[in-house]
Formats: sequence, C-alpha cells, structure tokens
Amino acid sequence: MSDRVPILKIGNVLLVSIQTDLEDQTVLDLQEDLSERIVATGARGVVIDISALEIVDSFVGRMLATTASVSRVLDAETVVIGMRPAVAMTLVELGLSLGGVRTALNLEQGLVMLRRAARLGPALG
Repeated sequence: MSDRVPILKIGNVLLVSIQTDLEDQTVLDLQEDLSERIVATGARGVVIDISALEIVDSFVGRMLATTASVSRVLDAETVVIGMRPAVAMTLVELGLSLGGVRTALNLEQGLVMLRRAARLGPALG
C-alpha cells in the first residue's frame, strides 16, 4: 500500500507538499485525492510544492500537467512552487513543457499568482 501525500487547506487554497520521490501509484492516488478535495472544499487554488524533489521523471512531469488541467476543469488554478534548476532542466530535456502549469519560486509568490489569476481575494491572507 502506498503512502498518501497530505493535502492541507489554507483559506480557498489547497497546499500539496511533496516531500519524497513519488511512485506511480502514489501519483495516481494524489490526483484522485486532490480532485476530490477540490470538489469537497470548493477550493479555487492549488499549490504544489516540489522543492523537496531532486529528480522528476516524465511520469511525474505529466502528472503535474494533468493535475493542473483537472484542477482547472474543477474551477481551481494550480501553481507549482519550489522547482529546482536541475528539475527544470530535466523537464526541458524530456520535452515536457508543462503547458498550462504556472510556476513560482516560493509559496508567497505562488499565492500572489493565484490571487491574481483566480481573484481569490483576502481569504488567502
């Protein structure tokens, strides 16, 4: 049985902090859990923190793009934060442009980006 990635609610935003390298099943579970939490909470934004990831393979790269697309369909914008330079270079080398995925250097910038994109207002603090 795979571990679940915790999803925290902060105002109108769900925060996903990925702390370990992800196995394929964990990625699939995360997508399902996140989709359910967006609907259950009415979240308007999702922040995925990947600062702890040292490497990203094509499966995880596609997961980020797919997660952002699913979130958008459910009326929540997604920002990926904390991407390391090596991870960015790997994604480019793999030919994964992560179309539709917004990125920011840190949580503060990610929340500002979501506030502008989704007009979340003062609920973000």
